[in-house]
Amino acid sequence: MAQIYLDYNASTPIDPAVTTAMQPFLDEAFGNPSSGHWASAPAKAALEHARGQVAALIGSAPDEIVFTSGGSEANNLAIKGTFFALRNRGEHIITTVIEHPAVLAPCRFLERLGATVTYLPVDPTGRVDPEDVRRAITSRTVLISVMHANNEVGTIQPIEEISAIARGIRVHTDAAQSVGKIPTKVDALGVDLLTIAGHKLYASKGVGALYVRRGVELEPLIHGAGHEQGRRAGTESALLAVGLGAACGLSQDLALMERIKALRDRFWHALQGRFGDRVVLNGHLEHRLPNTLNVSFVGMVGADVLAALDGVAASTGSACHSGRVELSPVLAAMGVPEKVGMGAVRFSLGRATTEAEIDIVVDRLGASLAILARSNSA
Repeated sequence: MAQIYLDYNASTPIDPAVTTAMQPFLDEAFGNPSSGHWASAPAKAALEHARGQVAALIGSAPDEIVFTSGGSEANNLAIKGTFFALRNRGEHIITTVIEHPAVLAPCRFLERLGATVTYLPVDPTGRVDPEDVRRAITSRTVLISVMHANNEVGTIQPIEEISAIARGIRVHTDAAQSVGKIPTKVDALGVDLLTIAGHKLYASKGVGALYVRRGVELEPLIHGAGHEQGRRAGTESALLAVGLGAACGLSQDLALMERIKALRDRFWHALQGRFGDRVVLNGHLEHRLPNTLNVSFVGMVGADVLAALDGVAASTGSACHSGRVELSPVLAAMGVPEKVGMGAVRFSLGRATTEAEIDIVVDRLGASLAILARSNSA
């Protein structure tokens, strides 16, 4: 049975062009980029070229890019780095209830150190109301952190409006899911900090970046020598940076996402045609990542649907703890009824997805759901 990968929001394969760009740094060019001799020169030049490629994708200056070990570190640096740098000015942070754990966990950690955090709700489509942000701001607010696009349902947040409301308050957006899929120019978004994760972008795991607008002060998470302009200590990996840079270079042209969006819509229409009102769309119909389709199979359990869907890699937001299935916190925050939300499955498409694969998955779903329905009624 053919294996079909529809979990690109979880991780993308490394693009062959990215592998090719990285190869010389496995075989040679091994020098420390921070050293000042002949062996370091190629690594240093490659590191800075990659920094420029990342900057070009989001419309920033190269010196505003800090390489990190991934999206989680970038989020932690943005949030903790801001809190510790500005705690003499205030301790209040605004975020949302549907953020990735790499944002929520740092916020909860900082609450133990005296931070006050406002967790904003979302509407039934997963969108934050900018007016809720406005009402939450106090004289002690030092950071607003709202993800650009949700990893589960793909809903895109009104970051531009939130940034306009912030009026000088620092704004961070976790753009791990949106970079390379939709426009993410930092000046258009109006953000001061933006997170990138390599393995969501056809680069390798273990690398990411944080955009830090010029003039924004951050307390480093990792103290040591003055790497990354003193913002992140540790010998830089030219290998990983080159991979991320190459991936960002490949993502400059978003035209390919139109084909992926068309496939996603084909998928949704096929599911509607096959299952009717037994399948429900989760997330915003229009303000949604072009590759993301989160649907609920009403009366089913998403984990059971996936288990019966042989050879298909996808995700479910529901989690099983001690034999009990729990509703995804994101869907719960959206007010999705438990009977609907328990059957949620996230299909996320990518560059290699084909029409034939979509048609096969729809057919397999038809067979799988029929078996599950008979099992449930037995």
